[in-house]
Amino acid sequence: MARLNIKLELPDSLAKQAKEAGLLEPQALQTMLRDQLKKQAGEKLRAMWARMPREELTPKIEQEIVEEVRAVRAAKRKRTGG
Repeated sequence: MARLNIKLELPDSLAKQAKEAGLLEPQALQTMLRDQLKKQAGEKLRAMWARMPREELTPKIEQEIVEEVRAVRAAKRKRTGG
């Protein structure tokens, strides 16, 4: 497991609210980071899909998308042990 020493500067009120909500705990930070990475991966996929005209979505391109999704899922399973 990687250990990161990060200095994070937040407005006092935000830091207080986050601490009171338990959002600065390691498990909460891990969950937020995983959720954000998942969101970004979905946004990248949607952006890629939007760039491709429908009439050009060939079976080969569709297969590449499926393979990329599978690779991302496999990497996630490897990271999480599931």
